[in-house]
Amino acid sequence: MTLAQKPGAGSWTQAYPELGTGPVSYEDSISPEFFEAEREAIFRRCWLNLGRVEQVPRVGSYFTRELAVANTSIIVVRGQDRKIRAFHNLCRHRGNKLVWTDYPGVEERGTCQQFACKYHGWRYGLDGKLNFIQQEQEFFDVNKADYGLVEVNCDIWEGFIFVNLSKTPVQPLREFLGEMAWGIEGYPFHKFTQVFRYRAEVKANWKLFMDAFQEFYHAPVLHKKQSATPEAAQALYEMGYHGLWYQLFGPHRMVSSMGRYRAPADEEPVKPIDRLTRSGLFGPWDEPDLGMAELPRGLNPARSPMWGLDSFQFFPNFTILIWKPNWYLTYHYWPLSADSHLFEGTLYFVPPRNAAERLAQETAAVTFKEFALQDGNTLEATHTMLKSRVVDKFLLCDQEILCRHLHKAVQDWVSGYYGGEGLPAGRVWSRTAPSSQAR
Repeated sequence: MTLAQKPGAGSWTQAYPELGTGPVSYEDSISPEFFEAEREAIFRRCWLNLGRVEQVPRVGSYFTRELAVANTSIIVVRGQDRKIRAFHNLCRHRGNKLVWTDYPGVEERGTCQQFACKYHGWRYGLDGKLNFIQQEQEFFDVNKADYGLVEVNCDIWEGFIFVNLSKTPVQPLREFLGEMAWGIEGYPFHKFTQVFRYRAEVKANWKLFMDAFQEFYHAPVLHKKQSATPEAAQALYEMGYHGLWYQLFGPHRMVSSMGRYRAPADEEPVKPIDRLTRSGLFGPWDEPDLGMAELPRGLNPARSPMWGLDSFQFFPNFTILIWKPNWYLTYHYWPLSADSHLFEGTLYFVPPRNAAERLAQETAAVTFKEFALQDGNTLEATHTMLKSRVVDKFLLCDQEILCRHLHKAVQDWVSGYYGGEGLPAGRVWSRTAPSSQAR
């Protein structure tokens, strides 16, 4: 479906007949066996976003990321040649984690000239080459050139750093990100360097939180109390939610939503704190000038004057939300087990020029946290009851098309990976037909 082929009301899902419209199984969100299959078929093969280039601003800048889903830790570092590289965080001598301070499970960041193992003192350059072996004469026929850090495929798109743990990625990064990414290229992500970060361990499967943030059908009910007045809440509840645009791009997906597209008039009902700080859920009311003559073609695809934000869901676990008031945020959902994951929400603003602008950004950040807590509050209750298996399939409405698509994409990638070899012993899930997209 192209941008010119907007379907009629109630036909978003039907525009993609491969999705079907029947009840959907959530076995993929509660099965430990399926989770193990996801590790291999998805998280060891897909491009995964670990952060942004601003996190490694100068030669020697580095940070680590713990990827429990792949049983590894990654170092991202900017080398002497200013190239950004990624390595497994593992010393080649006896396998000690190379970069850590007091607690090996805690992520680190800093600047250095080389990496030194705290166990036996082996040293590695910023390019990963082994430069020094303590008491090298004690080793047998060792060639340091053969024992550098194990490099990980690393590439950058629009300042976002991606890695791929496969020795040979299925696709180059830009090809993997595809048309959806091309549509937002040129957005000035690099100008948003005022950052707020949230992180929480959630006792629910990673896909359940993705589902919570990729449909807004719940908003008039779950967030009803956040309206400025009871009358506004009731009006929103009765009207319901209707998205402006839904579109699928291979394993990726997006939804375009209405929202606050102008500063409210004095007589409009607004929370006092929002009025005082000129900010709220949709961000600061006073938009920074980004120097863009027009938006990238992929933003506001419905060309609606009521447009408020676009949510771009990059497979498997990375989301970018771009808001009309010129700020954006990202979500990451890092699986820990079939029953838990690490959620990260990061907000990006243009650096404030004064205290009023900073206060407006702070208000947006704490408002986001409140809404995220409301969304997250349902997850453990959902997960525990799904595990009861009292019901094995669930109805999804037309505006839950992205939820339907996520579970199909995940299951297609798993089935496509195992292909004609059959399923690993003891592993069962609801879809077995391989998908060409996953190969």
